[in-house]
Amino acid sequence: MSKKARTEFFPSISKIQFEGPQSTNPLAFKYYQPDEVIMGKKMRDWCRFAVCWWHTFNGQMGTDPFSNVKTHLRPWDKDSSMETFLTRVDVAFEFFTKLGVDYYCFHDVDVAPQGESLTEFQSNLDTISDKLLSKQKETGVKLLWSTQNLFSHPRYKDGAATSPNFDSFAFGCAQTKKMLDVGKKLNAETHVFWGGREGFATALNTKVKSELDHMASFLKMAVAYKKKIGFTAQFTIEPKAREPTAHQYDYDAQTVIGFLYQHGLENDFKVNIEPNHTTLAGHDYEHDLRMASALGMLGSIDCNAGQPYLGWDTDEFPSDPRKALLSMLIVVEQGGIAPGGNNFDCKLRRESTDIEDMFIAHIGGMDCLARGLIGACKLVQEGLMKKALETRYSSWNTSSLAKKVEDGKATLEEIEAYALAASEPKTSSGQSFGEVALLLCCK
Repeated sequence: MSKKARTEFFPSISKIQFEGPQSTNPLAFKYYQPDEVIMGKKMRDWCRFAVCWWHTFNGQMGTDPFSNVKTHLRPWDKDSSMETFLTRVDVAFEFFTKLGVDYYCFHDVDVAPQGESLTEFQSNLDTISDKLLSKQKETGVKLLWSTQNLFSHPRYKDGAATSPNFDSFAFGCAQTKKMLDVGKKLNAETHVFWGGREGFATALNTKVKSELDHMASFLKMAVAYKKKIGFTAQFTIEPKAREPTAHQYDYDAQTVIGFLYQHGLENDFKVNIEPNHTTLAGHDYEHDLRMASALGMLGSIDCNAGQPYLGWDTDEFPSDPRKALLSMLIVVEQGGIAPGGNNFDCKLRRESTDIEDMFIAHIGGMDCLARGLIGACKLVQEGLMKKALETRYSSWNTSSLAKKVEDGKATLEEIEAYALAASEPKTSSGQSFGEVALLLCCK
């Protein structure tokens, strides 16, 4: 083979096609038709699917909490050399184009070796990002988001932005600055901050207020640098309740949003919701999506799922059409998720060792969310739930005093006078038939 000949890493896989719900081909879409227009947008624009680098190409690769020995053995993963990392770029973009996704995302340590020093790591990132940019131009695949990994290296054992060690804080700032430069270079549409170890194992050895203030300072410096270099990506923070720490400062969506408002950062950040993290916080799968969207703060989605009977973050591909409908309903009702997207922060199970499984798992996840999108649009177009909500809250639209309350102009005295003159409130049915409508749309 000549040096100019291109190696094909998935020779047995052709570009994935749509074959419809009746198809039994595991390497075909049953519901996802990227260019089908539904409620005024193409499916690809509603969903904005992205493949994550860490789980798919060089992450845990079949490891789990009980074994760090990989079961996903890939022919391109020869060693930890720069050559291997460069080869993974070719592997990834072949995968993206054959799968038919428009976006990808990564942490800095996913795509480049860290080397022996921060200087070497930054140089490696320059080399890799040059190739990433070239492949983006070649294929049209775009960067949904990039970020800095401030939780894996031993220097971050106590966190980065909230570390008791200032040098660890400084290294975290340096990694963040570099990744903002890389994100601008690659035209990233968002930039995610996940505080993987920003929390504590015990509050007895922790200055909680100081750590929170340090984290706010870190985020404010990132905002200032983003503006300085003219980087236009949307900043998002990803909540997680626990694991690896006993308590994470970014516990859930409302905790993060409250923190942002406390520190005057509410106009600079939104939230990136991972439903598997939401369930770890004790909420329903779609809870944080709904709360963030209701407050105008839903920026992007790590669209994975977890096992309700397991106590850790299992990062499974979405497979429940009902949950997919609830999630996509929130996206549809807010008019879309751009510049964020649905990133498959998902990993193959340890026993799924075939290369084809990489495609089958993503196809299943994409189909599940596409099916959810179809059902969500049907639910919105039929208007059943909207009508029920309008009926249930109709008294707030027929009372001038209620309008004064919503405008913040009412007083407690005048509300008391109204209540004293009014008849006892009539009870009415909550009309909780939303579940029925949901099940009908899942069919």
